Amino acid sequence: MDTAKPSQGTATDLSEPSPHSPPAGWGAKISGTLTAAAPTIAFLAVNAAATLDTALLAAGATAIAAFAWRLLRKEKLRQAVIGLLVVAVCAAVAALTGEARGFFLVPALIPFAVLAICLTTIAIGRPLTGLLLNRVSGGPADWRTEPRLRRVYRNSTWVCIAVNAVNATLQVVYYRGDEPLILGIIHIATGPVFAVIVAGTIAFARRAMPARPATT
Repeated sequence: MDTAKPSQGTATDLSEPSPHSPPAGWGAKISGTLTAAAPTIAFLAVNAAATLDTALLAAGATAIAAFAWRLLRKEKLRQAVIGLLVVAVCAAVAALTGEARGFFLVPALIPFAVLAICLTTIAIGRPLTGLLLNRVSGGPADWRTEPRLRRVYRNSTWVCIAVNAVNATLQVVYYRGDEPLILGIIHIATGPVFAVIVAGTIAFARRAMPARPATT
């Protein structure tokens, strides 16, 4: 008498995530983005309703809370410390200048530095995204000898150049115009924009990987 056996495909189907479900780590990435933006949001909100000193205290308190939250979530200590230091430097510059826009002076200079680095790496044939993301993408150590892979990294580095050129222009315009609210929005938007560039670079790089010889 035959005994019905459960279909192996059924177990597999149940274990596989639905195509409509969010990708792995999606919630963590959103949480990280909100945590990073929290001190800036607190600064902007309090500065609009109170004094600069009060806004700086709010940003500092929020940064400390964000630092503690990251530690509780067991995130990398380096990321938590960097986030705290960035807010401390921005607050110090704002306190020294006595202007709310001073909080965004250091972030306003970053796109100029990134532009210089990107252009230099392209000029020497080692695009920045390749240097930073090839290992994460699982690419070969000699990726510079792979035309398709090198093209992906070169193109994504040019995308970084374009984004930073726009960012730098906006920073100059709105810093000179003393618009801290718009500077804050630009600062907050920068993280997600570059997260998209990183994700896109990794996805295209993996598609451009050279075929690996079959193992027997």
